[in-house]
Amino acid sequence: MSTAAPTAAGLPRAGRAEPPPAQRKLRRLLPYFRPYAGRAAATVGLMLVVTASGLAIPALAQFAIDHGITAGDKGVLLLAVGLFVVAGLIGWLAGYYQTYLSSWVGERVLLDLRTDTFRHLMRLELGYHERTPTGRTVSRLTSDIEALEQLVTDGVTSLVINGLTFIGVVVILFTYDVELALLTFVIFPALAIGTALFRVYSTRAYRRTRERVADVLATLQETLSGIRVVQGFGRQKPSEDLFRRVNEEYREANMSTIRLSGTYFPGVELLSGIGTAIILYFGATRVLDQEVSVGVMVAFVGYLSSFFDPIQQLSQLYSTFQSAMAALEKIFGVLDTEPEIADTPGAVDLPRIEGRIELRDVSFAYDRTPVLTNLDLTIPAGETVALVGTTGAGKSTLAKLVSRFYDPVEGQVLIDGHDLRGVTMRSLRDQLAIVPQEGHLFAGTVAENLAFGRPEATDEELRAAADAVGATGFIEALPDGFATRINDKGSGLSAGQRQLISFARALVADPRLLILDEATSSVDLRAEQLIEDALRGLLEGRTAIIIAHRLSTIRDADRIVVLEAGRIVEQGTHDELVDLGGRYAALYGDWAEVSGTT
Repeated sequence: MSTAAPTAAGLPRAGRAEPPPAQRKLRRLLPYFRPYAGRAAATVGLMLVVTASGLAIPALAQFAIDHGITAGDKGVLLLAVGLFVVAGLIGWLAGYYQTYLSSWVGERVLLDLRTDTFRHLMRLELGYHERTPTGRTVSRLTSDIEALEQLVTDGVTSLVINGLTFIGVVVILFTYDVELALLTFVIFPALAIGTALFRVYSTRAYRRTRERVADVLATLQETLSGIRVVQGFGRQKPSEDLFRRVNEEYREANMSTIRLSGTYFPGVELLSGIGTAIILYFGATRVLDQEVSVGVMVAFVGYLSSFFDPIQQLSQLYSTFQSAMAALEKIFGVLDTEPEIADTPGAVDLPRIEGRIELRDVSFAYDRTPVLTNLDLTIPAGETVALVGTTGAGKSTLAKLVSRFYDPVEGQVLIDGHDLRGVTMRSLRDQLAIVPQEGHLFAGTVAENLAFGRPEATDEELRAAADAVGATGFIEALPDGFATRINDKGSGLSAGQRQLISFARALVADPRLLILDEATSSVDLRAEQLIEDALRGLLEGRTAIIIAHRLSTIRDADRIVVLEAGRIVEQGTHDELVDLGGRYAALYGDWAEVSGTT
């Protein structure tokens, strides 16, 4: 967003006034119209034709009355009627193509804006998405974009045609009769004051409306995504009450805009009626005094209608405009959010890695709450390291630093000697695979989910990965096997089956680094054993970080690192740590007692 350049004292330079907020937003929207400048120009040309054909009607009426009816000339009357028809046909054809082109341009502008917003959301770091409710993000791409639709499709058309009509009518009225034209401006002071007040209050009201509708979408999304928990704890009634409350807040915000519109627009109609009454009285007096002709008076009244109609239309457009500006404010707020994690200038592609990981004096905090403190850890290439510790010890955070979802507050994270801040994220993520706890699947076929990380994978490679984790049996038992369609919730599949597909998906990607974040927590013991057997061979030659509360999963790890309060307190093999009798031995003893494992 453009701002005035600051001086050394931190103040804006004199003579460079900051444009109003709405003007700045519109300036930022204009580049989206540039790819369609030709069609937009054609649309404006057609608007001129539509405006001209409309303005011709009262003039033709005056011509028919004064030179046809009053003069008793049927030929002139027939000519006037013919011109009426021609003007109507021209207006109809121009209006049709103008409506089509303006909608065509508007829809593509919205498509580009929505695409840019989504692309920017994909660039924003994981922390942004963890801080921002999903419903609010969805509202940016749905309701806020939709709030712009009326402005960029119909609003611009209304602005141009009504603006041109108003200017044309003013010129024509003064051409017909200066005194009557001046009388039409008697109501302008009241109209200007009402419009100014409406502008101030409606701006605030429409901003509140956009905020409240975002709250509704956020509450809806969060409740539906957690419906299992809601129903499991019998919290349907409190959830209904919460949804009712945010809807009531949205209704109240929306009603404030309705009350403003209900006061202002009928007021404009009232002033329009008063203005017309004034012109009728004084105009009729001048006709009786034979100072103007009947045809001129009829045309004047006709143009007077065209004088107030644009004011009414433009006033109604202001409501659309305010709603769109409030939506643009939210959308540009997203686009103006700079990624905290991004490729630095001069970042290079990470070559094919061996997989040596180093964390040098790494510290990290969430909102000033320390999570890792002065941590040093080296993982040789090809080693499988398990991270163990209580909740909040920093295990997942460490894995996120290696994945560069976050950057350390202090220290360095290196892979094969490359500081991750100096390499492109794409080259890092291309050699990395993560299997999270929830085993998220996307809408599509099983095969499409398996190939998510490497779309060019062959059917044989997909089957080999499924075989490796023991998933082929249940996949082939599905109605269409690997071609079975599933939704993003994976309905019809158990939690363990969804996780097995997630394992196979990671293996298809053939990563150099593999991170398993509580990845076996959703599978049963038999499936866990299948995965453990498969991983022994598949992890060979890869560096792997395993985070697990099920300590059976990590007994065969090359090294176990025990974290506590963001620091490494123990590390070694399973047997070494059990013999040590320290923190890991206590954790393992507790787990073995609970699980009945010896």
